[in-house]
Amino acid sequence: MKHANISIFIPHNGCPQQCSFCNQNRITGENHQPQPEEVAALLQSAAKQMGERVQNAEIAFFGGSFTAIDPDYRLALLKIAHAACETYGFAGIRCSTRPDAIDDERLTVLKQYGVTAIELGAQSMDGEVLLLNRRGHTAKDVENTARLIRAYGFELGLQMMTGLPGDSDAKAMKTVERLLALKPNTMRIYPTIVLENTPLCDLYRAGKYTPQTLEDAVSLCAKLIPMIEQRGVKLIRVGLHASEELENRVAGPFHPAFMELCRSAIFRENVLKALQARNDSEVTIDVDPRMLSVALGQKKENLQHFSKHGYTVHIRPDASLSGGTYRLR
Repeated sequence: MKHANISIFIPHNGCPQQCSFCNQNRITGENHQPQPEEVAALLQSAAKQMGERVQNAEIAFFGGSFTAIDPDYRLALLKIAHAACETYGFAGIRCSTRPDAIDDERLTVLKQYGVTAIELGAQSMDGEVLLLNRRGHTAKDVENTARLIRAYGFELGLQMMTGLPGDSDAKAMKTVERLLALKPNTMRIYPTIVLENTPLCDLYRAGKYTPQTLEDAVSLCAKLIPMIEQRGVKLIRVGLHASEELENRVAGPFHPAFMELCRSAIFRENVLKALQARNDSEVTIDVDPRMLSVALGQKKENLQHFSKHGYTVHIRPDASLSGGTYRLR
C-alpha cells in the first residue's frame, strides 16, 4: 500500500526567523493554529476514510518549526497524535523543524510520545548562502543536530533548496555530499520559488536576484537525484506540491510535474550515453509501461533530443519490464 501523510500545518509557529524566501501563510494557506480537539477530529476522520490503509500513514506536523513552538501547545498536540496512533493504528508521527531548535530535552519528549521521524530544514550547507538567506543557523548546527537525532533513534530527514541567493550548482552538489555524510533516511529537494511579500521578492523586483529557470532547475536536480538515490536514501519529494497558495508565486522554476521532468532528463542523459557507445543510429527502447511518459519526455522532447544528436529512437512499452527498467534493442 502506498505511504501517506496526514499533514497538520502549524503555520509559522515557533520560527524565530523570516528567511529570505519564506512567507509561511502563502505556503500553508493557514493563519489558524489548530487546536488539539480539531486535530483529534481530523485524525479520527482520516482513519475512518483510510480503513486498513491507516497502517501505512503517518501523522505529520509540518508548516512551522515544531520543536520551537510553545512547549505546552506542542505537548497537547503530541498527546492527541500519540493517542490516535494507539487507537487507529497510524504508522507513526513525523515533524519538521529547524536545526537550532533541537536538544536532549525536546528529543526525550518526542520519543516519549511516539514521534518516529524528524525532518530538518537544512536548505544549504554553504555558510554564505545560509547568511544571505537569513537562516539563523550554521552548517555545523545541521551536522550536530542530525547526529543527535540519529543517536536518539529517530528516522532522519533532510531538506535542501536550490537556486537561493548566493548559491550555485557547484555549491548545491557540495551541499548534497555533506548532507549524505550525515546518513539521512530521507531527503527532499525544493527549487526556490519567489513568493509575494518576502524579502526575496523585494530582491527580485529590485533586479538583485535572478531565480533559476525551469530548465536550469531540472538540469541541476537531475544530477542531484542519482547522487542521493545511489546512496540508498529515499527521496520523498522534489519540487513543491501544486497548490492554490502557489498561484500567488511571483517567479521561479515551479512545475506541477517537476519530479517527472527530472526523471525524464535522467533517462535522456543515460540513454544518450548508451547510444554514444553503440554503432547503431536507429534503436528501439522497451520500457516499463509505467515510465512511458518519462521516457518520451514532455511533448516527446526526448525523441527530439535524440534526433538532434543523430539517433532515431523508438520507445515502446513492454509489460514484461517493471520497476522503472528499460532495455535497448
